[in-house]
Amino acid sequence: MRTEVRLSGFGGQGIVLSGYILGKAASLFAGKAATMTQSYGPEARGGACTSNVVIDDERVSYPAVTHPDILVLMSQEAFHTYRGGFQKGVKVLYDKDLVKLEEGLQGEHIPVPASQVADQLGKKIVANIVMLGFLAAASGVLPKEAVKEAVASSVPAHTRELNEKAFERGFEEGLKTRGKGA
Repeated sequence: MRTEVRLSGFGGQGIVLSGYILGKAASLFAGKAATMTQSYGPEARGGACTSNVVIDDERVSYPAVTHPDILVLMSQEAFHTYRGGFQKGVKVLYDKDLVKLEEGLQGEHIPVPASQVADQLGKKIVANIVMLGFLAAASGVLPKEAVKEAVASSVPAHTRELNEKAFERGFEEGLKTRGKGA
């Protein structure tokens, strides 16, 4: 089954790394096919940034995300840029401290305490990994161990323990949401 995921935020949040990890989890550790494309503004940090991942049981014939099944928003600018992705059936995961949604938008809107959890862990920079853990739990699109292994093999060795903690905390938060019908 084809699943389209759009991760978006601003440069410096690890959006491209998150897409890479998600695609790696699918293709190397979950036996699926995946493609990843990215887009970012000319600024080194702070500009718009997007990573699009297509995950499928079969070979991916068209690599572009046209109608995301999962839309991740890590900044207010991302919300304004991708508000057209709020279609029936889309699961919208948004950092509840960084994004304010408007009323009346389609889809299932799920607030994620990604920045808050990252702050509790002492490093705001792992908010993207918290979000990946949440995504894995709340969506069930990939097995937990596949994403966890992709995280561990994609981050620098000296940050591996922190990133694994961030993933686990995000996953725990996502399980709470999944139990509520997410």
